[in-house]
Amino acid sequence: YPWPIVKKAHELGLMNSHIPVEYGGAGLGILDACVLIEEIAYGCTGIETAMEGNSLGMAPVILAGNDEQKKRFLGRMIKEPLMCGYCVTEPAAGSDVAGIKTRAVKKGDEYIVNGQKMWITNGGVANWFFLLARTHPDPKAPASKAFTAFAIEADNQGLIRGRKVNFILNRNYKKKLN
Repeated sequence: YPWPIVKKAHELGLMNSHIPVEYGGAGLGILDACVLIEEIAYGCTGIETAMEGNSLGMAPVILAGNDEQKKRFLGRMIKEPLMCGYCVTEPAAGSDVAGIKTRAVKKGDEYIVNGQKMWITNGGVANWFFLLARTHPDPKAPASKAFTAFAIEADNQGLIRGRKVNFILNRNYKKKLN
């Protein structure tokens, strides 16, 4: 993983440009962020993907997280070069969200999540993950009611990172999460 480059990019303010100003970020709009991303990708798409992969995991928190979640998961991304992952894709469902099999069952104040995700950008190095799981007990429930989004710490008990998968373009990733 290209840690020296990621750390320097973080130091220069080139990472996590989508984080709103109120949580310590630059609060860049889509056009500004796209120009920044395009310029970095011109030099190396692998490095850009490593850096910008964070935006996948952060986007749901930015768009739908409450204030406490935004402070907890976004604020620390500004303080140090941390990574997050986006856990939606599964072996049997691919990127078809409606086909997700990972289940989350509420037990008291917590959820127990069981399932397997794959092709997780930054999966091998993420400090936290956005994860989508089926919570409705009826497998035929409409997608709008079937799923719950979770932000999960990488050191959470029971979370197992899978094997590293090398790609031609992005050899600096570990992409599977069990």
